Amino acid sequence: MRYVYTPLIIFALMSFSPKENISEDEAQIKSIFDQELVEGKSHSHLKSLCYDVGNRLSGSAEAAKAVVWAKEKLESLNLDRVYLQEVMVPYWVRGGKEKAMITLSDGTKKAIPLLALGGSVGTGKKGIEAEVIEVKQFEDLEKLGEDKINGKIVFFNRPMNPTEISTFKAYGGCVNQRYAGAMKAAPYGAVAMIVRSMNMKLDTFPHTGSMGYEDDVKKIPGAAISTIHAEQLSKSLKKDPKLKFYLKMNCETLPDVKSHNVIGEIKGTKYPDEIIVFGGHLDSWDVGHGAHDDGAGVVQAMEVLYLFKVLNIKPERTIRCVLFMNEENGGKGADEYAKQAKMNGEKHIAAIESDRGGFTPRGFTIGGNENIASQSYAAVDKWRHLLEPYYLHMIEEGGRGGADVAKLHDQGTTLIGYIPDSQRYFDYHHTAADVFESVNKRELELGSASITALVYLISKYGLEEKVDREKLR
Repeated sequence: MRYVYTPLIIFALMSFSPKENISEDEAQIKSIFDQELVEGKSHSHLKSLCYDVGNRLSGSAEAAKAVVWAKEKLESLNLDRVYLQEVMVPYWVRGGKEKAMITLSDGTKKAIPLLALGGSVGTGKKGIEAEVIEVKQFEDLEKLGEDKINGKIVFFNRPMNPTEISTFKAYGGCVNQRYAGAMKAAPYGAVAMIVRSMNMKLDTFPHTGSMGYEDDVKKIPGAAISTIHAEQLSKSLKKDPKLKFYLKMNCETLPDVKSHNVIGEIKGTKYPDEIIVFGGHLDSWDVGHGAHDDGAGVVQAMEVLYLFKVLNIKPERTIRCVLFMNEENGGKGADEYAKQAKMNGEKHIAAIESDRGGFTPRGFTIGGNENIASQSYAAVDKWRHLLEPYYLHMIEEGGRGGADVAKLHDQGTTLIGYIPDSQRYFDYHHTAADVFESVNKRELELGSASITALVYLISKYGLEEKVDREKLR
């Protein structure tokens, strides 16, 4: 394999003492980090995506603009192939700004911020006003029964567990109330559902996110209030159980529209039929910029191709960037990609997803079916000494990589999740606070380089046990 180093990289490599006798892989990974941290494009691309395109709700004009934006950026890299993959996606619209009001028994009124959940039905022009009943678990609904719930608004107020060190585990412990709350409350006669935002932090930002309905259950509106307002509402209910909550939402679901996944690739020089996929989702919710979720993942995936090109790294296996459409409220882009991959008989040896924000890198999860995950974990584990100098300490077996790449599970693909620090992610997730300025430039760039380093190693050595590890010495 021949390498062409830029002056920047030659200077960086001179920082090594000849006595250290660094390996080819150590030198190449250092060149990846040096290039990204000095001349990387991740941050400028994210700024362009956030300000030139904006938030990108599936089916919207902004999502269509993002497809054009991403294709043009990838084409500028002179890749072997850039193309669009057509997919039909749901089109939910928020409509006019939501309104919410708490009215106490003495007539005191207080307006509070509210966000409709993605997929929710609207309230009608007059809105809905009713008494509120607070619950923590779905089991509480059964205990209360229809007599106490009928005609009321059900308020799900189960917070994220602060004792979970992984905030994603805390999120997993309470997100079902957001997704399934309306369908669980409706059979008891609830007229609407409101939910505490999925956030460890106490602030005034309501968090949107997807919700679901069942065909045989009445569809009632669903919305989120901020953590601070959830605390206030809960306290007010204890003092004044007869208070009323008013909400007005103008959202609706329109017919599906045509959109696209955006794909760019560099063909492998030795094993072109073995494909390494990496990506994020191009769509976002319609508040904020969608910077952490998932603009960061989009630009990091694009940056892998940029770094391979600018450093003239010739991958032995095909490397492919996929920017998926419609992860947030349907997963149709991932469904279509997996369908096409199977139909075309493609062999995806690894699929890496970045969808946890642009924070400081921590490592990777290595998953897939049991046999594949164990074998691939063993292969990546042997690269620890190459990754740990960049603080990539977490190499863990398990997981499904991410919502988009998980669709490749049944095709025998190793599923890899990029893991940055998670402590601040849910301060921004699905909110108006998820803007470009909330992303730290250096942390974002470290993530781009980290993913590129792993793609480089997989492209060179593969993930099978029979690989000659002598190359690593």
